Amino acid sequence: MFGLYLTHPQVAIDPTVPVPEWGLSDLGRERTYATARQPWVRLLGRIVSSTEKKAIETAAILAEAADIPVETDGEMGENDRSATGFLPPEEFETAADWFFARPDESFRGWERAVDAQARIWRAVSYILDRHDPTVPIAFVGHGGVGTLLKCRMTGGAIARSADQLPGGGNLFAFRLADRAVTCDWTPMEFWQG
Repeated sequence: MFGLYLTHPQVAIDPTVPVPEWGLSDLGRERTYATARQPWVRLLGRIVSSTEKKAIETAAILAEAADIPVETDGEMGENDRSATGFLPPEEFETAADWFFARPDESFRGWERAVDAQARIWRAVSYILDRHDPTVPIAFVGHGGVGTLLKCRMTGGAIARSADQLPGGGNLFAFRLADRAVTCDWTPMEFWQG
């Protein structure tokens, strides 16, 4: 059976609101509803989401289509960037490049990439260790920690080149039997299962 790590799609950016409280934009909701119509969504037996609003909104749309509840796990949050607060898109991309290039260092107080990777790996592993491997599961979260998780699962070094496609709303798949990644980042609404 399959497992998925799925990132929330586009968000409504508001510099006056803390990033974890941002919700999905209209486009993000449209893409999630398009994904919810895919046949594989109805196969899901479990959905576990980050506690951030954008991830919960994404998970809720998928869970409704699968007719299952959403579980949340605070350890699945995005890398902690609260030290800098909102950064305009160009500055954020530069900061993200730095974050991935220097995983053992903190960018201006951000959670280090190695620490965020250890956290997301622990959270996902804890859940999978107690999960029935015959039941498809989706983890709904964020691009930064999702990339760190994928690097850990593939045995690759932490690198921005492993990052998801622009815009968010991507997924990678893995086998539950051995946690081997079987599908690289793919727009969620296009994955066929």
